[in-house]
Amino acid sequence: MRRRAFIAILGAATARPLTALAQQRAIPVVGFVSSRSPGESANVVAAFHQGLSEAGYRAGTDVAVEYRWAEGRYDRLPDLVTDLDRSRVAVIVAAGGLVTALAVKAAKTLTPAVFISAGIDPVKAGLVASLAHPGANLTGVSMLSIAVEAKRLQLVHELVPKAVQIAVLANPNTADLEAQTREFDAAAKTMGLRTGIVTAGAERDFETAFAAIANMHADALIIAADPFFTSQRERLATLVRNAGVTAMYELREYVEAGGLISYGPSLAEGYRQAGRYAGQILKGAKPADLPVVQATKFELVINLKTAKALGLEISPNLLARADEVIE
Repeated sequence: MRRRAFIAILGAATARPLTALAQQRAIPVVGFVSSRSPGESANVVAAFHQGLSEAGYRAGTDVAVEYRWAEGRYDRLPDLVTDLDRSRVAVIVAAGGLVTALAVKAAKTLTPAVFISAGIDPVKAGLVASLAHPGANLTGVSMLSIAVEAKRLQLVHELVPKAVQIAVLANPNTADLEAQTREFDAAAKTMGLRTGIVTAGAERDFETAFAAIANMHADALIIAADPFFTSQRERLATLVRNAGVTAMYELREYVEAGGLISYGPSLAEGYRQAGRYAGQILKGAKPADLPVVQATKFELVINLKTAKALGLEISPNLLARADEVIE
């Protein structure tokens, strides 16, 4: 992304004068609430804007966007959602995981809403009545990232065939923790592996968590799917490198930040779809009539520079299966 475009997006994501612009020009306002932080979310904000544009709405021209950021503090989400609802926005976009979608659901707002969640099945989570017919005023995009945690474990085992003890870094504040633990335990049992869950719910917890991983003598590490971890991807990639451990991540953004390998959905595509749905709702569509979109493409990304730094040789078979190799 060019620097000038990045700065423009970042400014739009952190400033709040757009509501005044909307009042002046009588354009609709979209409320965007995320568990993440504005600076590190620039790429997905750009994808969201692209989706709005594809639906016929240019952010700042045809539609205003009011942003609210929890910055990793999930307990702030209910108040942020309430604040947007009181602002009488035309539609709320709940970004940054299942935890944000649940906050919108719990608010019992009548405002139409679109979620972007990488968590468990939105039907099982109680967000919607069914994928085809969501019901009520909530629909969205299900990234299915947790559904492939077992695949990530399999890939780690392929990377480190002699691995027995796998550490899993998880967020104790996520609504997905129980589902994630079940996925990892079941997959590890079938592969004859042992998994140990280590938790970190804030930046201050990372040092203790990585000390626990070292004490576990883990052969490899999986960073569990979580929006807070995504927002901390650069720091996590550095901590992993310093620990000299082979680590698997859920999203390509980690690998671009220096991580070794990732397998998961395209987050940018999910935000783009959410932008399209927000635009359709602005045109009069009802969330109940918009089926929940599920991720269908999962990408394997490998960073060869990081592999060399770890002294790890990636098999030609795995490299051939990669959607992208960063050298």
